[in-house]
Amino acid sequence: MIMVRAIVRPEKADDVLAALMDAGFPAVTKYSVAGRGKQRGIKIGEVTYDEIPKTMLISVVQAQDKDFVIQTIMTAARSGKKGAFGDGKIFVSEVEDVYTISSGVRDTAPAAEGVPA
Repeated sequence: MIMVRAIVRPEKADDVLAALMDAGFPAVTKYSVAGRGKQRGIKIGEVTYDEIPKTMLISVVQAQDKDFVIQTIMTAARSGKKGAFGDGKIFVSEVEDVYTISSGVRDTAPAAEGVPA
C-alpha cells in the first residue's frame, strides 16, 4: 500500500477531493497547513508572508493505483493548463500495515511478488 500526501492550494482542495471521489478514491484526510517552498513566502508591498496557507490531503491506496491517483491529484490541483509556482507538492511513501481501530483488524500490504510476507 502507498500513502500519498498532497499539499495543495486551499482553493484547489475541493477540486482534488471531487476528482478523487469521481475516480473511486473517496477515503481522504484533509487538514489546513501553512508553510513555504522554494519561493520562501510571498512579498506584497512592504509585507512579507513567510508562511502560506495550504491544504494537505492524505490517502492510502493500493500500489497499483499509485500513478493514477497521483495523476488525478496533479490534474485537479494544477492552476491553469501548465500550472503555476506554488501549486503544491505530492509526497509518496510505502505503508506496511493498516489497522482498523473499531474492529482491531490488521490489513497487511501484499508482499512483493516472490518475497514472503
